[in-house]
Amino acid sequence: MADVIRMPRLSDTMQEGVIKSWIKKVGDAVKPGDVLAEVETDKATMDLEAFQEGILLHVAVPSGAVPVEGIIAIIGKKGEDISALLQDTAPKAAIAPSETPESSKNNEPTATAQNVSSESKEDRIKVSPLAKSLAKEKGVDISKISGSGENGRIIKRDIEELKSASTSSQNSTINYGSLGDQEVILSQMRKTIAKRLSESKFSAPHFYLTCEIDMDACVQAREQLNKLAESKISYNDIIVKAAAMALRKNLAANVSWMGDKMIYHNDIHIGVAVAIDEGLVVPVIRNTDLKSLQQIKSEIADKATRAKDRKLGLDEMQGNTFTISNLGMFDIEDFTAIINPPDACILAVGSIAKKPAVKNDQIVISNRMKVTLSCDHRAVDGAIGAKFLQSFKQFLEQPVSMLL
Repeated sequence: MADVIRMPRLSDTMQEGVIKSWIKKVGDAVKPGDVLAEVETDKATMDLEAFQEGILLHVAVPSGAVPVEGIIAIIGKKGEDISALLQDTAPKAAIAPSETPESSKNNEPTATAQNVSSESKEDRIKVSPLAKSLAKEKGVDISKISGSGENGRIIKRDIEELKSASTSSQNSTINYGSLGDQEVILSQMRKTIAKRLSESKFSAPHFYLTCEIDMDACVQAREQLNKLAESKISYNDIIVKAAAMALRKNLAANVSWMGDKMIYHNDIHIGVAVAIDEGLVVPVIRNTDLKSLQQIKSEIADKATRAKDRKLGLDEMQGNTFTISNLGMFDIEDFTAIINPPDACILAVGSIAKKPAVKNDQIVISNRMKVTLSCDHRAVDGAIGAKFLQSFKQFLEQPVSMLL
């Protein structure tokens, strides 16, 4: 008997999938493990594999969105009658809109009635014969003119002044051609980003803690590291490592809000926000505090590249316990980020900038960086967030302490 292939739930947040292309065609033989089609989910483009052996007898959706459990294909034996299955899966015909009732047509005002009304209104306007003739010649609607003559009568001067003002306005107005608009259909990823962040912002009571960090020692440490490292360590790599170590000292901030419970994590898995064309993905660096800077650097670089190519696996984008969003490379000094659920915290990192600062009672030029911690007040209180930032600041201002 033929098997109906339905849209699987390929991620925990998936509501529908989009068929991007079919690898197999109707009439092709398939066996378990064969890739039938490419499906775009809210997180990645995935391969839809067959679990049956047979012939692809029918493709219900050549391309486009299909809800989870929606029917997308039928696999069976060659020549098998699938008419009953097709009838069960066919969408119901749309109800045609009813025609406009004849009575409504009869109620529409006729052109003759409109003309009579217009003429009657014009007859009531006080206007001199010369002004009326001039208005007709120049195409001026006298019903929109306030007369300056006796008892509000419209005279020749009113028509001439109105026409002069109109000509002046036209001459002083530059008409720019429209470049048009571009309508973009939302991808599954953009839909999910919108839904999840809206739910986070409006359901989680956010509060924000901001501090400024002296990055002079960190700048020097990075210069020394990059003289020895096989590949260049970035400030972001150091920031991720410092955040992981600060979480190890403040595990109360390494928590997830699950609605009816909270989960305090003993393992530290940091999500690093990466911008791609379709929106934002968050690859996860697992056991971040246990990894070296070189390991963190290599893993972030690899996952960021594969994220932009939509080649990350779902398991590589799940299980984060804390998130970092860094816009410093775009010269953004400071900002606030929306919490990435189920995390209870996200750290927004700004650029490193040279500024006047007071050191040892002297004004000097210093490398400064602002960070803002967004906290879900249901799971994290102000003191917990503040203690995390204190530890984070200490690790960056004294980077050698990360070696202890």
